[in-house]
Amino acid sequence: MTGAHTDRSLLPGAVVALGGGHGLHASLSALRHVIEQVTAVVTVADNGGSSGRLRDEFGVLPPGDLRMALAALCGDDEWGQTWARVLQHRFAGEGAMRGHSLGNLLIVALWEQLGEHVDGLDWVGKLLDARGRVLPMAVTPMDIHAEVLGHDPAHPDEVTTVRGQVAVATTPGRIISLELDPPDAPACPEAVEAVKAADWVVLGPGSWYSSVIPHLRVGELREALISTDAKVVVTLNLGEQKGETSGYAPEDHLAALLDHAPGLRIHTVLADVGSVPDPEALEGIVRSLGAELVLAEVAAPGSTSQHDPGRLADAYARIFGGVESFAPWR
Repeated sequence: MTGAHTDRSLLPGAVVALGGGHGLHASLSALRHVIEQVTAVVTVADNGGSSGRLRDEFGVLPPGDLRMALAALCGDDEWGQTWARVLQHRFAGEGAMRGHSLGNLLIVALWEQLGEHVDGLDWVGKLLDARGRVLPMAVTPMDIHAEVLGHDPAHPDEVTTVRGQVAVATTPGRIISLELDPPDAPACPEAVEAVKAADWVVLGPGSWYSSVIPHLRVGELREALISTDAKVVVTLNLGEQKGETSGYAPEDHLAALLDHAPGLRIHTVLADVGSVPDPEALEGIVRSLGAELVLAEVAAPGSTSQHDPGRLADAYARIFGGVESFAPWR
């Protein structure tokens, strides 16, 4: 198992971060500098690009978000950064390899060799000398189904079922609810155990309906998140995402999360100080949930959509351990 690295500058304890894509990559890039044990639990509903092609051809989990999480956990030394670049390398050309990521192919190769998803990911982690463990949220490929109000602009009051991660992520209209197919797929047992044993759980940032909320629709994983003694931190996005969260304010993101897991107990909500139009309103809602609002500068300089890993590390360190400034790689 990976994740055995220790550093005297790291805070003691274990954190589980759930999500997918670029949002989870930013969060993991921060967390590996902050706390001793990091586990990523990654969505497995992607049906586009290289991941979708490999999923269809080999019947495996879509590897892309898992690959990005592993790359985020690579170390800052020459070995780690070289492997991070290799893992993320995407082939050009005009042939069958066009668009495939080398990391996706490596992961699928190990799955075929070992016949087991978790073992394959652990072996990739060992090869990379990853500073944490990466697990899928389930061991069955899943599809997202969303009920969308006003998907057809000509019929704004009608509800339409939109199927597939790519379609949901870019849908016009307003998403009302999200389900997974198959609806009763078992969660990855190691992911459930990690959530139960964690000191902290981090949800977000990331595509809210296609990367974050899917974890709350896997029954065993949702129950673990609701019953765990871990303190739950929700890291809000920097703003709305065209398509799935168009027109959303920060409080709308929280409402959507709780609509899909009503029993979830939130300890802290982390938001970028420059991305909250009405801090007092958000603080009132967060307090009504029994949680604490932390406003910090966590956006990447000059960006309205990307979090900065260094700034996130400072914010997480303050939340986890009261550390005022914490960025040992600077």
